Amino acid sequence: MKSIKDIENLKGKRVLVRVDFNVPIVDDKIVDDFRIKAAIPTIEYLKKKGAIVILLAHIGDDGSKSLKTVSVRLKKFVPNLHFVESALFSDETKKILNNLKGGDVVLLENIRREPGEKTNSPSFARGLSRFGDIYVNDAFSVSHRVHATVVGITKHLPSYAGLQMFDEVSHLSKAFDPKHPFLFILGGAKFETKIPLVKKFLRDADHVFIGGAIANDFFRGKGYEVGTSLVGENSTGIKPFLKSKNLVLPIDVVAVKGNTRRNIKPNEVMVDENILDIGKDSVALLGGLIEKAGFILWNGPLGKYETGFGGSTESILKLISKSKAMSIVGGGDTVSLITKLKLGDKIGFVSTGGGATLDFLAKGTLPGIKALK
Repeated sequence: MKSIKDIENLKGKRVLVRVDFNVPIVDDKIVDDFRIKAAIPTIEYLKKKGAIVILLAHIGDDGSKSLKTVSVRLKKFVPNLHFVESALFSDETKKILNNLKGGDVVLLENIRREPGEKTNSPSFARGLSRFGDIYVNDAFSVSHRVHATVVGITKHLPSYAGLQMFDEVSHLSKAFDPKHPFLFILGGAKFETKIPLVKKFLRDADHVFIGGAIANDFFRGKGYEVGTSLVGENSTGIKPFLKSKNLVLPIDVVAVKGNTRRNIKPNEVMVDENILDIGKDSVALLGGLIEKAGFILWNGPLGKYETGFGGSTESILKLISKSKAMSIVGGGDTVSLITKLKLGDKIGFVSTGGGATLDFLAKGTLPGIKALK
């Protein structure tokens, strides 16, 4: 990939920058602005070089939401920001963009309001490209999507990687040649989407610890009762993994029924109980692996933190923050807890990606990265 630092002259150039501002918003308030902050270095670099910065972003999946709340938060970091609320190809938007000068920054409204974005429409990509002279992808976290502002637009403009994109690729690539002992921690849900990762790191890592709802699939694979716990739709491929010597499963869990919670062994769960976190002995077991590790890679929470079962995830984050090992943590839910605990500067690298991080680790590249080469 070519970096924005490879561009010789940016003065007065219109630069379309794909960023990811898909941040959690509750009651019109941003809960976690980590992704917004991650884009600031690229925006500032382009500004200082005299470029006209035109930001392309989305919020939500279907285009129904507005980026207005995001623009208010972004303005704290980029005071001269102008938010364009009018329709993308309207006369008003064209007029605003035509009156920009070097150093100006504008954020266009939710790009997913355009039907051609998610379908990667060639005509939409071509029309959008006319707004700029250069394209920059600084949205690693959406680069697993074959969308117009990720892939299609690169066919029409000289294309470069932003500073955050380079950071993500260079840090995550360390997982392909890690220091040992290498500890891989996988949490979250949807086992069927994470099979390639489990296969890869059972081969490459010294220890693979499985937590979160994915652990329930492994318990079920061992023949344990999992009660009303969340499990994947299809976990028939688990049995071969259970034979792996480097697979580490929780040795106790927090099981809940109504207002009653029990810290019990995985094979003691009753039919009417719900597993919502790993237990204290599992935290201690994982803590021992963290203490010995040379490299730690973690994606996904170990419990259902959004309903009050984030205790183990918080404990493990604190242990990793004190570890001497090189550490990389990703997954939107886990990153939100890092922000809450103010541990960002104590973790080796915090990835902005969720699905993109998983895809990159499994495949070594992404559609958005390929498009920049």
